[in-house]
Amino acid sequence: MNLHLTGHHIEITPAIRDYVSSKLQRITHHFDHVIDVSVILTVEKLQRRIEASVHVRGKDIFCESADTDMYAAIDGLIDKLDRTVLRHKERSLGHRHDGTPLKHHSGG
Repeated sequence: MNLHLTGHHIEITPAIRDYVSSKLQRITHHFDHVIDVSVILTVEKLQRRIEASVHVRGKDIFCESADTDMYAAIDGLIDKLDRTVLRHKERSLGHRHDGTPLKHHSGG
């Protein structure tokens, strides 16, 4: 997984970089087909905003979160990404190659 961190009006400290990369391990733990992750951290007056674009096989997933605390915004973003990636995984695994959904596929 390639991780790109960008800061707008904020310096990316090693503590923030480690925190984001450790939290993103939760995403790769659920779905190991993550190719590339781009994260942009932005400070706007009293608001801390973070947005991420996750490139997985066949789709790009975009989420964003905002809070007054940067670490809380990161946690909110990771929760949103986790739900979105799990939903994408369920949808992609729900369809077999023969076109029938997994629920209606007869096991034999």
